Amino acid sequence: MGYPTKVQRIKRQNSEQWYVFLPSAVAQAMQFVPSEVVEWIIEDKSQLTLKRTMPPPSVKKKRPRR
Repeated sequence: MGYPTKVQRIKRQNSEQWYVFLPSAVAQAMQFVPSEVVEWIIEDKSQLTLKRTMPPPSVKKKRPRR
């Protein structure tokens, strides 16, 4: 399921910044915390990946290997 989001630009006298906001439902599902550091990775011109530098532990229970 995708979450459409607009890219926004704030242009100032001497600079500009571009913003892509993370929908609240996505941030909550991913358990992001305020001021968390993430890294953008450019895969190609149609795909941008957001990577967590310090992800929280997985909530999935790992099954022992047989």
